[in-house]
Amino acid sequence: MSHLTFDDLRGILAECAGEDEQTRIDPEALDLPFTDLGYDSLALLETAAVITRRYGADLADDVMAAVETPRQLLDLVNSAMAEAA
Repeated sequence: MSHLTFDDLRGILAECAGEDEQTRIDPEALDLPFTDLGYDSLALLETAAVITRRYGADLADDVMAAVETPRQLLDLVNSAMAEAA
């Protein structure tokens, strides 16, 4: 895959953390902190593992700890994939 889209990320988050009305994100939530969206650090670590497996983007735990919003995660993953290409 050439890049991670918002819809891809939303699906992975739902897969890793489950999805309910509280954790469902929409494009308007791209700049809200994951904690405000209902995702904890464990869900984000699992999300990083899935992204690494599917997209080949190396997302170290310390790098993931600095990611606070869905937009930051999308930018990080897409930059890592562009560098690897």
